[in-house]
Amino acid sequence: MADQDPLAALLARAADVVGEISVAQLLEQRELLTVVDVREAVETADGAIADALLIPRGQLEFALPSRVDDREADIVLVCASGRRSLLAGLSLHELGYHRVRSLTGGFEAWKQAGAPWVNQDVATGIDERRYQRHLVLPDIGHAGQERLGAARVAIVGAGGLGSAAAIYLAAAGVGRLVLIDDDVVSLSNLQRQVAHGTSDLGLAKVDSAAATVAAINPDVAVETHRERLRSHNVDRLLSGVDVAIDGSDNFDTTFAINDFAVVAGIPAVLAAVLRFDAQLTTVLPGGPCYRCLIPSGPADAPSCAEAGVMGAMVGIVGSWQALEAIKVITAAGETLSGRLLIVDGLTSTCREIRFDRDEACPAGH
Repeated sequence: MADQDPLAALLARAADVVGEISVAQLLEQRELLTVVDVREAVETADGAIADALLIPRGQLEFALPSRVDDREADIVLVCASGRRSLLAGLSLHELGYHRVRSLTGGFEAWKQAGAPWVNQDVATGIDERRYQRHLVLPDIGHAGQERLGAARVAIVGAGGLGSAAAIYLAAAGVGRLVLIDDDVVSLSNLQRQVAHGTSDLGLAKVDSAAATVAAINPDVAVETHRERLRSHNVDRLLSGVDVAIDGSDNFDTTFAINDFAVVAGIPAVLAAVLRFDAQLTTVLPGGPCYRCLIPSGPADAPSCAEAGVMGAMVGIVGSWQALEAIKVITAAGETLSGRLLIVDGLTSTCREIRFDRDEACPAGH
């Protein structure tokens, strides 16, 4: 007798260990079961079972524990025809998920039976294809992506730092960006301010950046304010935001953002770049602020026009500000609260200064 086909043998073992459930049974017990669709995003784009968790087979072992931490949960796996889901169930069984079954015939059988299904974006409320690389991150996942979509982030300054921050926050799916800047695009900006191009010369930076954001992600709402943020208008411009990002080029604006963040109890990500050097910190409600470390700025600080600035440095730091904002919104990882990160681009080194809250801080703790 010829040896049994290895794949057929594996599928037979999976069916014996995992077990299967019919479309009729799934319909009858739907409210009691967690449905996990293991097809790729290109497949689920054609439809999925409502409220199913969409986790591609290649990410299942890594992503499922952050979505379903109960190893005794009743789980039904769905693929196109029922074969991948059987093998996936076998793998999950080895991870301790012992109440896993596979839908017989997969999603094709579900549709042929006339069972209800929805467009994948309706099924989750999230564009699974656009944000798939976020969704499989245990620290982000669907819950984090939903928080990003509901967030309102202000970017003060649409120059070098603000350009990078706006681009990456738009790509990340932040629901609303508030862009604040009173300047227009000039030729000297283009060496580092990547939200603008040659065709944007003479345009207001907030309008140029808004167009770039729309081109990257049309689902992001953009609110523009063509004015310079100062202490007298900071309350009006930043009220109601979830995070404020400092992309300005002067201490007055940085301190205005910092002081408002302390009083209003909102997070702020502050940064500055000059030549090849940069510094970055995050202010969280109740934590130390920038003025706890630096009560006032130097009176004779040179500008970028006077001292120069490496364009790639503002891209790095602006992207880092976007990362800090994303971590604040999603509660992922550890932020730079109480730490001033100092970056030396010429030596490619970083160091940090740790600081505590100062009750005598002029920001008014």
